Amino acid sequence: MASRCSCTGGAASGASTRRPTATSACLPTRPASNIRSTRRRPVPPRSVDKATLDARTVSVRPWWLYADYRDTTPSDRVGADWARRFPGFVLAPGLTVEPDGKTPTLAVRVCREEAQTTDTGIVYASGRAGAKKGDPLPGNRLTQPPGDSGFAKQNKGRAVSCLAGTGFQSSVDCGCGIGLERCVPAAGVQNEPPAFVMPTHTPLGVAAPFEASPQPPGAWERMWWGEEARHFFDKIFVEDRDVRELLTSHQTTVNGPLAQFYRFMASDTCCGQSENLGYSQPEPLVEPSAIPTALVPEDTATWLPVADRGPHASGILTMPIFLTKYGSRRARAHVVYSAFLCKDFVADTVKLTPSTEPDLTKRPGCSTCHQTLEPMAAYFTRVSESDWTYLPATQLPLAQSCKNGPCKSYYDPAFGSLRGAYAAPSHAEAGPAGLAADVTRAPEFAPCVVQNVAQSLLGRALSAEDDAWKTELVKTFVDGGYRMRALVKAIVMSPRYRSGNDIASKLIREGAK
Repeated sequence: MASRCSCTGGAASGASTRRPTATSACLPTRPASNIRSTRRRPVPPRSVDKATLDARTVSVRPWWLYADYRDTTPSDRVGADWARRFPGFVLAPGLTVEPDGKTPTLAVRVCREEAQTTDTGIVYASGRAGAKKGDPLPGNRLTQPPGDSGFAKQNKGRAVSCLAGTGFQSSVDCGCGIGLERCVPAAGVQNEPPAFVMPTHTPLGVAAPFEASPQPPGAWERMWWGEEARHFFDKIFVEDRDVRELLTSHQTTVNGPLAQFYRFMASDTCCGQSENLGYSQPEPLVEPSAIPTALVPEDTATWLPVADRGPHASGILTMPIFLTKYGSRRARAHVVYSAFLCKDFVADTVKLTPSTEPDLTKRPGCSTCHQTLEPMAAYFTRVSESDWTYLPATQLPLAQSCKNGPCKSYYDPAFGSLRGAYAAPSHAEAGPAGLAADVTRAPEFAPCVVQNVAQSLLGRALSAEDDAWKTELVKTFVDGGYRMRALVKAIVMSPRYRSGNDIASKLIREGAK
């Protein structure tokens, strides 16, 4: 059978990945990317005797081929009826057939290590001595075998979660789980090959795309992050809930792909350099235990509520789509400032001059904007940039002197504190929920929401002539419990809205002539 999932081992081989490729490091007779080729042309995979194949690999019926992959003998294989049952779940053609392009793929072969299903593993350290300069390369390798990491040396034998990146990378006990549900499919080796056929342009929404094409698994995840936000907004507006919940709510709604991401993959980005600072067991923004276990990855059309994502959740501010679209602390703060307070940063006319002042709230030419921006950005201090990993105070205290490399990844030596916290340490501890509370209490919040909605419905910007009307709308909005239905009704029943439609209709008629 074609190898479509990873055969790269964990700590033993030093090449583990949650997004597995077809690299077969567990089969030394098949050249992998770190094996020397004696020919200039690519060396095709060589045959492997059955004894070696059975000893080092195992046949698995994976989740992307079987909806009932959790059963002892899965039989509900991908077929024509899946388009009706699981709308939008379309595998890249290369995943459903063998390399001959005809024979249906019934299972995949992966390394036995990758097929393991345990939730907890033990940190592995080989004890291998580091190679010296000039030592021969073993087994036709292009590089020396990897040595043990500092984390592995210090924590050999320690129990780690197989649902975290730390466990997956440091324990030979951790694998892809039942039916490889902790990993994603890959049809090739390089650069996240296609896994799903997905919409590429969706101006009318995912349900009505202009076109679709095979795309990598990362694109699959990002698409459903966006759909989570859309369902979240719809729930608030359709149920006429308090609009402040956009920033404060602990709730969400998930389908199968999102349940898979939050349960098995969201913790994969933890913890990198912070392992050396004692942080290796992730404290997630979304508690995996809160996610419905009944959902399987194919359940694209089944959306179930999550009443409480966890103590760190705060509306859209802690959703992956927001945290990755606006990757830096300052970008996150800026978009909230602009969208919910209708303000922006306008630099003063002071000429920029060379400065060694590390505090941007004081640096000439920068302070005008950063006196406001930096304290707001501090609310995201404990959420990794371009990621959703939370940095808990128990392992990463707010203040700490920093001298080594791993420490500098998280701490700013100029201030002796976590990066981004210097302007408002209390904001750093309050987290995104603190920003949500601050913004929704601000006197500019309700007028900003009213302005955005009114301008959208009128099709024009509000002017000074609209100030009295805007004040009336703000009162209606606040008195109505910050709900959208009363506000929209007041706008569409107003003379301004009717006259605006009359003018637009007249322009359309004149244009038609």
